[in-house]
Amino acid sequence: MRRTSQSSLDAVAATFEPVLRAAGAEAATLGEQLFTVVDALDASSSLRRALSDPARDGEAKAALVAQLLGGRADERVVDVVSGLARGRWSSEDDLADAVERVAADSVLAGAQNAGELERVEEELFRVVRLLAGERELRRGLADRQASPEARAQLARSVFGASLHPATVQLVERAAYAPRGRSIVASLTELLRLVAARRHKLVAAVTAAQPLSKAQQARLANLLEAAYGRSVQLNISVDPGVVGGLRIEIGSDVVNATVLARLEDVRRRLAG
Repeated sequence: MRRTSQSSLDAVAATFEPVLRAAGAEAATLGEQLFTVVDALDASSSLRRALSDPARDGEAKAALVAQLLGGRADERVVDVVSGLARGRWSSEDDLADAVERVAADSVLAGAQNAGELERVEEELFRVVRLLAGERELRRGLADRQASPEARAQLARSVFGASLHPATVQLVERAAYAPRGRSIVASLTELLRLVAARRHKLVAAVTAAQPLSKAQQARLANLLEAAYGRSVQLNISVDPGVVGGLRIEIGSDVVNATVLARLEDVRRRLAG
């Protein structure tokens, strides 16, 4: 995916992350609905063009998404697909790839919300290793002469009884819609997403006013230097903060707001 497309995906994924955390186990259901959107995009070049056309107004593309998905999909799915449609894409295929990425990440977020992401990661590793030594199973899961439903059913029959539901969901999806990849390549990409999700810190930032891109970049660089890991900023605006920032990373709270300073002075005077 080229830089323009990657930037569009990253921007929407960052705003969708708090939604996924709040969704709990429902995040997996959002992922399933997003995979359905991927199928619709893959099946219709005219739809891909309509939603990725850089000459078309972003709000018009978002309105088309709302028209197509409204009442048929969860509002959170409509919102994230609308956000992707507003973005700029280097090619129409990049849009479908981006929706697929968000769909898979939603399923993984559901596992993470349940404290099961490490298990899903281990199971995906085991499936990849198993498939590496089982040529006939690989061929069956990738058989283009079989229907997508038949390939998914094969995956379910082989793995469904022993693996976490999220792992089964993702393996079934890889068999159902390979999208030009081998099943091993698809699962390897999922492992990369798991690793990114497990090792990325999320910083909840509350600011008195919107931060510029330059300010966001400086803040991210400072936090990454302090924690030694990639940091994703989830920024909200609260005019009541008056000034400065409140940053929460896990159990750490970095409070640099004017109100915090005033409260500190009040406590000192009272103490």
